[in-house]
Amino acid sequence: MEVVIVPDAKAGGELIAEAMAALVRRKPEALLGVATGSTPLPVYEALAGKVRGGDVDVSRARVCQLDEYVGLPAGHPESYRSVVLREVVEPLGLGEQAFMGPDGTAEDVQAACEAYDRALSGAGGVDLQLLGIGTDGHIGFNEPCSSLASRTRIKTLTQQTREDNARFFDSLDEVPHHVITQGIGTILEARHLVLLATGEGKADAVAQSVEGPVSALVPASALQLHPHATVVVDEAAASKLKLADYFRATYAAKPEWQGL
Repeated sequence: MEVVIVPDAKAGGELIAEAMAALVRRKPEALLGVATGSTPLPVYEALAGKVRGGDVDVSRARVCQLDEYVGLPAGHPESYRSVVLREVVEPLGLGEQAFMGPDGTAEDVQAACEAYDRALSGAGGVDLQLLGIGTDGHIGFNEPCSSLASRTRIKTLTQQTREDNARFFDSLDEVPHHVITQGIGTILEARHLVLLATGEGKADAVAQSVEGPVSALVPASALQLHPHATVVVDEAAASKLKLADYFRATYAAKPEWQGL
């Protein structure tokens, strides 16, 4: 696992956007896994800027969802399909044909989960999966004590996660109780995992995930098992890392040819 400490969220967004752009330059049809929420917005803004500036051509790239609410009507502005289309797909100039996501409106949710796992595999697998981290260490919607071998499935959200996400709705009562999420085992199949965390509120979760034991209690700690995982954190989110100085030194000495 590589840990990169950046000055602020904008710097983190630029760094990850360039890694995505470099991937697409090497592999124009790359499948980019995206996360929702406020944390990854600087990544999408920076990548869209590169597209507008002619620095990278993403016309053949594809985008896939990490998770989705269950039960929100099609077209609901806070369904993650709507969010990804609005914040990622459209700014990159892509059409819906470049987009993959699970069906949160399906009558048979379990079948929809299994279908999405098959679709990701059939698409050749995710080349780079962007992740956020919850204050309790969750990735995707894999809440604490999720199986480290789990596949895409339905999950019940904790009260903490529903409260964290209530800011996107008119009230807590409107936040769904269930979601479809890529499982930890599914996430670990991506070729490159990039976790972005910003703010002091994520410091404990980052420290436990990076420096603590691998544990289902802290789902993001599973990144320690991946052969190519990168954790990008701002100074506030890095504030409880015991090895912060070591991480800074190793990144400063990193050969440019290695990339992110």
